[in-house]
Amino acid sequence: MLRRLISAFRRTVPLSIINPPVPPGLTLVGVGPGDPELLTIAAIRAIEQADVVATPVAREGAASMAATIASRWIRPQQRQLPLLFPMAAAAAPRQEAWYRAADVLAAEVSGGQAVVLLCEGDASLFATGSYVLLALKQRHPDCPTRVIPGITAISAAAAAASWPLALQQDQILVMPCPDRPDDLASELAEAARRSRVLALMKLGHRWRWVRGLLDEKNLLKSSLFAERVGWHNQTIENAENVMASSRPYFSLLLIRQAWPDVLP
Repeated sequence: MLRRLISAFRRTVPLSIINPPVPPGLTLVGVGPGDPELLTIAAIRAIEQADVVATPVAREGAASMAATIASRWIRPQQRQLPLLFPMAAAAAPRQEAWYRAADVLAAEVSGGQAVVLLCEGDASLFATGSYVLLALKQRHPDCPTRVIPGITAISAAAAAASWPLALQQDQILVMPCPDRPDDLASELAEAARRSRVLALMKLGHRWRWVRGLLDEKNLLKSSLFAERVGWHNQTIENAENVMASSRPYFSLLLIRQAWPDVLP
């Protein structure tokens, strides 16, 4: 009965009243690491109300991971706008992509469009959207913007494994995995001294030597390995169960060397 009443109400009341028009502007939306169920209500609402859905792609014609995550809330009548952000080591191609995206998005907003830019994970943590936002503030300071946070792969991995990220006076350091064993060894020593949990992002090919270093320091059992968090083929394992090999870009490691004195 209630569903019929709601349906009848929607048929008789103009859509402009149920869903009032959204003013022009750009919203950066964090869509989480992979599981569509992890999107926030604010993220879903922003996506559904947008005129244009901008989606980051690594190369021309490639599928957007962020768009795949949010696909159930993107409506057919919405225009999708792929934005190219090449995975390049050199600075110039990346800067050109950020400025180009900022110009394109600002033009859409100037044309009266409500635009969302989908961002994997959180829109402020190692996010392409952060660079676009900085470019917008520089080149189009009057463009209205807002940011909707998303769940990080770090938080999602810890939750899936019932692995406490930080307790009491613990510190937590989120950083890209160092490129050299000596640098990671120094970070581990400092983390042990400060009761600091390490969250190493962009683990990838470095796992081939990181595993050996953790084994040498007897830290494998107290470390959590995760890759493709939230996707159907995710791996979330105690680090000692993951053999040394090159891993995907979207892999991470959580390392806890000590626990607080007061625990249940």
